[in-house]
Amino acid sequence: VKSEGFLMIVLDNEKRIFTLQTRNTTYQMKADRHNILLHTYYGPRLLGGDLSCLIQYADRGFSPNPNEVGDERDYSLDTLPQEYSSCGVGDFRIPSVEFSPEDGSRLADLRYEGFALYRGKYRLEGLPAFWGGDEWETLVIRMKDDAAKMSVELYYGVLEDRDLITRAVRVVNQGTGPVRLLRCASLCLDFQQDSMDFITFDGCHTMERCPNRTPLRPGIQSVNSLRGTSSHHHNPFVILCGHEANEDYGLCYGAMLVYSGNFQAAAERTQLENNRLVLGVDPYNFCFTLAPGESFTAPEAALVCSPNGFGQMSRQFHRAMRENLIRDPYHGKRRPVLMNNWEATYFDFTADKLVEIAKGGAGLGIELFVMDDGWFGTRDTDMTGLGDWDVNEKKLPGGLEALAPRIKALGMDFGLWIEPEMVSENSRLYQEHPDWALGVPGRPQARGRSQLVLDFSRKEVRDSIYEAIRKILDSANIAYLKWDMNRSLSDVWSAALPSGRQGEVYHRYVLGVYDFLERLRRDYPDLLIEGCSGGGGRFDAGMLYYTPQIWCSDNTDAIDRLRIQYGTSFCYPVSSMGAHISVSPNEQNGRVTSLETRGVAAMSGTFGYEMDLGRCTPEERETVKKQTAFFKAHYDLIQKGDYYRLSDPFKDPCTAWEQVSEDRREALVSIVCGPTQAAVPFRRLRLKGLDPALCYAVNGEGAYPGDVLMYAGWPLPIPRGDYQSLQLYLTAL
Repeated sequence: VKSEGFLMIVLDNEKRIFTLQTRNTTYQMKADRHNILLHTYYGPRLLGGDLSCLIQYADRGFSPNPNEVGDERDYSLDTLPQEYSSCGVGDFRIPSVEFSPEDGSRLADLRYEGFALYRGKYRLEGLPAFWGGDEWETLVIRMKDDAAKMSVELYYGVLEDRDLITRAVRVVNQGTGPVRLLRCASLCLDFQQDSMDFITFDGCHTMERCPNRTPLRPGIQSVNSLRGTSSHHHNPFVILCGHEANEDYGLCYGAMLVYSGNFQAAAERTQLENNRLVLGVDPYNFCFTLAPGESFTAPEAALVCSPNGFGQMSRQFHRAMRENLIRDPYHGKRRPVLMNNWEATYFDFTADKLVEIAKGGAGLGIELFVMDDGWFGTRDTDMTGLGDWDVNEKKLPGGLEALAPRIKALGMDFGLWIEPEMVSENSRLYQEHPDWALGVPGRPQARGRSQLVLDFSRKEVRDSIYEAIRKILDSANIAYLKWDMNRSLSDVWSAALPSGRQGEVYHRYVLGVYDFLERLRRDYPDLLIEGCSGGGGRFDAGMLYYTPQIWCSDNTDAIDRLRIQYGTSFCYPVSSMGAHISVSPNEQNGRVTSLETRGVAAMSGTFGYEMDLGRCTPEERETVKKQTAFFKAHYDLIQKGDYYRLSDPFKDPCTAWEQVSEDRREALVSIVCGPTQAAVPFRRLRLKGLDPALCYAVNGEGAYPGDVLMYAGWPLPIPRGDYQSLQLYLTAL
């Protein structure tokens, strides 16, 4: 029975079946006769029907049976695929939720209670989430643990064209006493497939989001962050797929958490060779006390299933994030080409020196000049000054109101760097409010980068810092803000909470960051904000909701960036990746690459320069001028085109990728070769996404059929030197 007026959510009220339909996929669940909400199917689109016929029942030793089934020994929560897994009542796999009422038990026995259905997209108070209007449909499933008097609401948003299904959870204490919430995952997904791979995106500072693919083995495999941020080391995006899945073939499932703090993505291969994925806030040091009537909302998770490999999955995520997550004045507008002074000066600068550097970019197509760290307080090294957000007038006489017009006179907007979540111990702020930093009284505090972390879980702390930043933003015409965060959270203890509620600090800290960013978005709607956490330490969908771009990595080497941006592209769009050209030899690893190759790599991102362009030769300046002109001319294609990975930089001798316009009449292919060698083999590059019936000019010449370019390929020139690059611009004839 189709619900009247709803196209994506189909209900069978008699059988209590809920089917979510996107363009290419089907997702189904069913409340059975014992009110257990079973997960019946998620995969390529089906016409419908009751897919609970796929579930098998059998007695498995040491798999208990719920009390109400009596002697029905083949019915066990330990073997059934569940939509949101229970805890401590017979299912010994990864639980989704765990709560402890006053009796000290730690169980969760959830039973189906009802549903709600409405057009549009649900909203989550205080949390980022995908957004939209009537192109969405929402389903809410209500579940309850009668003994614990706890209600759990499962939210589902469906965006048909993007094959996107979002999930969120709200837990409500409906009892008369307090309940401790010890775990609350955003997503549980049980698979009947008996063999899958688990792909995570791992790394470290300056080498983030490298793909790591392993077969699921018996037991639990997981990645997580306990650093207070999503971290450089693991990303809150994972893939489960068949062993045979690749860029263009095979079934794969992408799952991301729209969250910027501690997370856990855990996959379990079970005794029956099935698989479970649970994604949400990491339960480490997580404990929320809910008084009667109080609720907790878990962050949103998002799913894309692709029957046709990783490429299709990525393109669906990219479009959904550009069109239905990033919420920004530059949504649909071209963002400026910028230059940043950091690697040109570090802390050693004056206003005159900055203006001279800006002059070096004048006339080259640079539209925004960004003053990085070192402009405030006593900030002459990374050991001082954080927390005192007043301009250092020894460096900048007259303040920002004097400097910004000088930059504007050169034809550039002005931007600056801040790190509002941190404090230095020699600052006035810390001397006046030492309890505003995270730390346990009587214990020595660990330091990262010689700084402490402000307790952003506290409103008075956020208000004070916000007022200081507001004065800075109001003092001059500031078009851009780079928000940095340069250490992991440690000594996590808040002076504002009693001892029994310290398990709330990690999550409340993240909510505080979101609250701060929400106020910036409200009060300065035209401000372009770029996120950063030592580069890519907080590169996640939660931050992208507030900041349309994130500094992809502190590693600016073009060749390393090929790998970093490759891994990032599996989920996140090109338009979100902060990428700049820096000096050669590179300051992180000493590698020498041409300005042309550095440009090709940076152009697959937001594009800018991290160097003093005034030191360039006349030939280099001409190259810069051509690069900025090319990027602007092809901005929509680069930033919004369908993205295709044509090679794997971890395996192949050349790294190649392609952007294709929606109408398939235009494409840009970028190629960067690795170290050269004698007797290089002849190689061809097969393109993707073109119209096989059209002919294309390549860099303005020839007429090459689309099917030939895709299936036969394009011959790659033999490189003469290390790290050579090439771009092919295709236009339909």
